Amino acid sequence: MNILLYDGSFEGLLTAIFEIFEYKFKDAEIISSSNYQQENFFAEVYEVIAQNDKADRVLQRLEKNLGKEGIKNLLWVYLSERIDRERLILSAVQHSLKHPNENVLQDFGNPDILEISKICKSVGREKHRMTAFVRFEKLKDDVYFSKVEPDFNVLPLVLNHFKNRYQDQKLMIFDLKRNYGIFYDMVNADFFYPEEDQILMMRNSQNLHHEEEKKYQKLWQRYFFKTNIMERKNMKLHVQWLPKRYWKYLTEKF
Repeated sequence: MNILLYDGSFEGLLTAIFEIFEYKFKDAEIISSSNYQQENFFAEVYEVIAQNDKADRVLQRLEKNLGKEGIKNLLWVYLSERIDRERLILSAVQHSLKHPNENVLQDFGNPDILEISKICKSVGREKHRMTAFVRFEKLKDDVYFSKVEPDFNVLPLVLNHFKNRYQDQKLMIFDLKRNYGIFYDMVNADFFYPEEDQILMMRNSQNLHHEEEKKYQKLWQRYFFKTNIMERKNMKLHVQWLPKRYWKYLTEKF
């Protein structure tokens, strides 16, 4: 058994996959270094250094076999943060190389491919909800700030959506679960990784509110209350379309 430890990045994962084929490992497992616990003392452990050229060669081959849609699906599996994501992606790549003229991601008779399809549906649903349920708060420095806590690591999938939709506003979306976020300054959009003291400030963002923010929140809450028809209230349907785990970050639910 060969165990390849990588840095947890998508590039590192693709590099590990490249090296499995480069060194002709027949029985190999890829594990993020942060998740590794030595249990098999007979396994050969290799440290993988992420290399863009190796990762690019894997991507080029996958694009040829699976197309851009196939690469997107494997990226979504990676962003799902599933404990078995490395095994599933490696399985799909191996299956693709065995059948280069087929789109193996449509082979739902293969249990790993079927699981990949299910994961992509779940990640896609979470991506859509992030674009629908984000609520911004205006801060003192005129940045529009939002806190989110998605089930999957979907911020990389929504960055361009918010950049294109709010081109005339500075905005920041912070993932409370993963302690990183995206920031758009009306020119560039990129990821940021705050220090511990900054994370604490973001978690208590009400202390950073612009003086107008509370007024707007009250107006929005009043509008939401006035347009709500109590006689037509259907909580079962409401929760179906707007799960409760999102409520604590919605202004109208404060």
